[in-house]
Amino acid sequence: MNVMLHSVKHFMTVSTGIPNLPELVLTAEVDGLLLGSCDSNKTMEVKQDIAKSFFIKYPELLERYKHLCFQVLPNTFKAYTNSLMSLYNQHEGVHVLQRLGGCEWDDETGEVKGFMQLGYDGEGLMELDLNTLTWIALRPEAVIAKPIWDADKVLKEFFKSALTQNYPELLKTFMNYGRSFLLRTELSSVSLLQKTPSSPVSCHATGFYPHRASLVWRKDEEELHEEVDHGEILPNHDGTFQMSVDLNLSSVTPEDWTRYDCVFQLSGVKEDIITKLEKDRIRTNWGKSEIRGDMTVPVTAAVVVVALILIGAAGFIVYKKKKAISPPSSPDNSTELSEQLNPET
Repeated sequence: MNVMLHSVKHFMTVSTGIPNLPELVLTAEVDGLLLGSCDSNKTMEVKQDIAKSFFIKYPELLERYKHLCFQVLPNTFKAYTNSLMSLYNQHEGVHVLQRLGGCEWDDETGEVKGFMQLGYDGEGLMELDLNTLTWIALRPEAVIAKPIWDADKVLKEFFKSALTQNYPELLKTFMNYGRSFLLRTELSSVSLLQKTPSSPVSCHATGFYPHRASLVWRKDEEELHEEVDHGEILPNHDGTFQMSVDLNLSSVTPEDWTRYDCVFQLSGVKEDIITKLEKDRIRTNWGKSEIRGDMTVPVTAAVVVVALILIGAAGFIVYKKKKAISPPSSPDNSTELSEQLNPET
């Protein structure tokens, strides 16, 4: 795991046919840390204290986001969504255009690598070739859309500017501003959880930072790939992260449990956290109608919000790159800056 590699990602979702949902939602994150979100209803939120102080110091970057969210992107990408609907002979219903854009920066070598992908109705549509600034079709249906988007000079210049100037500028500026915060290390607490005696045993790690981490099950010190279900890394409300990996023990005899362990590795930390699979270490809620507070896997409120958005969008699944197009956000109990950032207040 390369501790010198940093990233900025912008996730955009443009939807049609979904009542009570903004037509456009945009979020920005650096190194997995959500900076904030905005939408076409002219609502803007900044998350994390460091992001709030960052945008106070660099108000021009905040104004850029407002301009994009409130004026540029809604009309532009709504037009592209309508164009795709017309191209595919879709006259109504729920349709979703997604964009994942950003860059990775190795602050040791100085190398910057941008990326831009589009998804439509839950599947990858096209990916931008940065050398030629032309689109690569990711599925057969995208072939007919490719020449249309390739010929759009305005869109091409927009993405060229974003990938070569705006994204690297934001990433480097934020890294320089928040280096001590972003390069800190926080170790995880690891627990073994099981819902019922026949359920898989979940190894759950939470409270770690940075998000460059791995969590695996081993048998006799060999990593397991079968009978294992890996969860995604999710943010906690305090800027740390959580993840889990489940192990199916249906074919394992109790005598063999001690051959298994869960191993957590964090970037920049030499020592692993190893948790042996022992019955007295497993926390359960067998026979109880509710899960106890200390056994509940923490999930931020915004994870639920994003899940509802995705379910409302005809159950579409985000396309493959990085596995998550709309990252969850965290609760925010600060009001002073929120009032400054929300133009409706």
